[in-house]
Amino acid sequence: MEKYINIISESFTGYFNYLVTEITNPTWTSYFYWLIGLSLLVWILEIVIPWRKDQKAFRKGFWLDSFYILFNFFLFSLIVYNALSNVGVELFNDFLALFGIENIIAIELDGLAVWVQLLIMFVIADFIQWNVHRQLHKRPWLWEFHKVHHSVKEMGFAAQFRFHFMETIIYKTVQYIPLAMIGFGIKEFFVVHMLAVFIGHLNHANLGWNYGPLGYIFNNPKMHIWHHSKELPKERPYGMNYGLSLSIWDYLFGTAYIPKNGKKIELGFSGDKDFPEDFGNQTLYPFRKKKVEPNHI
Repeated sequence: MEKYINIISESFTGYFNYLVTEITNPTWTSYFYWLIGLSLLVWILEIVIPWRKDQKAFRKGFWLDSFYILFNFFLFSLIVYNALSNVGVELFNDFLALFGIENIIAIELDGLAVWVQLLIMFVIADFIQWNVHRQLHKRPWLWEFHKVHHSVKEMGFAAQFRFHFMETIIYKTVQYIPLAMIGFGIKEFFVVHMLAVFIGHLNHANLGWNYGPLGYIFNNPKMHIWHHSKELPKERPYGMNYGLSLSIWDYLFGTAYIPKNGKKIELGFSGDKDFPEDFGNQTLYPFRKKKVEPNHI
């Protein structure tokens, strides 16, 4: 027990020191400043070449989403997630040790070129996320958490960060074992993560891009807007276009849906008029006792 208490304590102090160092001593791999830089870049693009020209630069929900950026990527890790994940990993390793197993690496990739390793990780992680995302829509109890993200009424780059903290736990937990079974030789996956953040920014941005033929590979604003449509077709009661970075999974598995230009469609979900509009109540919403709907409609 003392070991786990020390892990929790060191996780708090370690992450706090990491944040301070990130902010006060920036490097080329400083996540904090890359996040700010990419956010400003996409926001400027929204202002200069907006798709919905009548949408304000400070759109509805802009400041709420900005706080979600701060909370989901920094405060949540500081408060609980870093400690929780470190304890979880240690518990998992201790469980493996009971059977004399030091790790669960099944495939060694450290002999491959760095760019190949990064590409493989990017594709595998995105496929796992696509499957998790589908379940967030199909499972009623998971949908209660995912409603936070779909409460966005006007799309902008920061909307990708409006999500319940439980989604971080769900995504990371599901991803852990599959990725742990692959022996990547790279210790820093910074470039993969920042690429995913950048694509996510663009997907949610007020931009009328679909990337032409590349739109069948990469998710894009004209495709993702339909994922946030309030009105769902009868044959797709759980939604469509689940891809995070890559759209190819939706085309391969038949969940792609772009019936027409979605520039002016209404966003949200059925019953969202009663959904809270502040961070605190949105966070507590899934935990409050209420009737859980079987699906979106």
